[in-house]
Amino acid sequence: MRRALAILTAALAAAALVPAAAEAHGLVQRQQLPIPEWLFAWSAAAVLVISFFALAVLWPKPRLEQDAWRPLPGGRFIAGAPVQAVCGAVGVALLAITILAGYIGQSSALDNWAPTFVMIIFWVGLVFASILFGDLFKAFSPWRALGRLLPSRNRPYPERLGRWPAAVGLFVFVWIELVSGWSEDPPMLATAALGYTVYALVAQYVYGVERWTERGEAFAVYFNLFARLSIFETRDGVVGIRRPLGGLPSLERLPGTVAFTCVMIGTVSFDGLSQGELWRNISDSGVDVLGFLGTLTAARVMGTLGLLAGVLVIAAFYRLGIEGARSVGGNRSIGELENGFVHSLIPIAAVYVAAHYLTFLIFEGQAISYLASDPFNAGWDLFGTVNSGIDYTVFPQESTWYVQVAVVVLGHVAALVLAHDRALTLYGDSRLAVRSQYWMLGVMVGFTSLALWLLAQAGG
Repeated sequence: MRRALAILTAALAAAALVPAAAEAHGLVQRQQLPIPEWLFAWSAAAVLVISFFALAVLWPKPRLEQDAWRPLPGGRFIAGAPVQAVCGAVGVALLAITILAGYIGQSSALDNWAPTFVMIIFWVGLVFASILFGDLFKAFSPWRALGRLLPSRNRPYPERLGRWPAAVGLFVFVWIELVSGWSEDPPMLATAALGYTVYALVAQYVYGVERWTERGEAFAVYFNLFARLSIFETRDGVVGIRRPLGGLPSLERLPGTVAFTCVMIGTVSFDGLSQGELWRNISDSGVDVLGFLGTLTAARVMGTLGLLAGVLVIAAFYRLGIEGARSVGGNRSIGELENGFVHSLIPIAAVYVAAHYLTFLIFEGQAISYLASDPFNAGWDLFGTVNSGIDYTVFPQESTWYVQVAVVVLGHVAALVLAHDRALTLYGDSRLAVRSQYWMLGVMVGFTSLALWLLAQAGG
């Protein structure tokens, strides 16, 4: 118990050090709050601690491990071949429009369909859509749709690869977004999309469309993990519903899954850090040291190192919690515990995305309405929206901080619930399970503090 109290005290102290926060990507004005901002961090940590002890008392047996899926009326039609074919055709059309727009549209990223669609609607918007409606990307994936039309060798997919190709692919995409500068260069972004299309089709030809989609295709794995937070799930060609969070315990424990989730959280963490003065100072110092490479190359080297460091810090943080859980006994190996609790990181990844990018999607995402009317800069006005603008009054900016804190706390409480439920299953002894979760509570409080601190860095 002393060790547990020490862990909790350290975690709460970390929460107390979180400074004022602001939105990373929206145009958000700092507002005078009725209570000090540091008190929000303490309150968030307190909610997690209270939730932890409530779970220990009120949740004595695993509940989420039990399957509670049931089909929806009309679920077979929704997931049927005709609807799937239409969705796939839409996905292929959007990919073609994006590639063409990148090459022949406006040279400015702000006025080109490709960067707006890829970096806002696809990359951010589809996360929220997946959480709400399930695995939409599987139906709309242009690579899966094209792959199903092409021949395949269907060689056995090496088990040792697991989700490692997807983890590497996700890291490369975020590198393109945050480090390379290609996300603001429409032709380069179009070239990257075209290159990834070739890569995906070749991989599907070798290993089969469905196997590659489930394990190796970065975006399919990414959106599928978020979709497990949804109450909607498709099984055997039928759409049904399940209990909230019920899709996460069934996540298949494959090699590379822990790495993939660390990339999910670590890259968003770096994005938040890179918006602030602390990283600017570190990056500028590094660029000075690496000046012999040229300013642009040195900046990219520093960005790459920062992105990798973000992933490694998250991995080390999670490993610390696992090491602590192992120390309480139960004869569980590190690998078993790492893979056993990895699904509890998915809600954390989701709230990191929501806290950092929600206003970005709400405001900057509106640009797609007028870009869609003339995606190729041909003087069209297909939908009568070409003269539309961005309405910054659609979301009350003074409420952003409250929304961020609420989302972050809710996600970490969900993570605690998942971890507690899995501990009860793994250990079979409620007392031992609760003891193992003292360490995971410290990790969750730490992740909450990190999220708020990163938002503060973005506003610095």
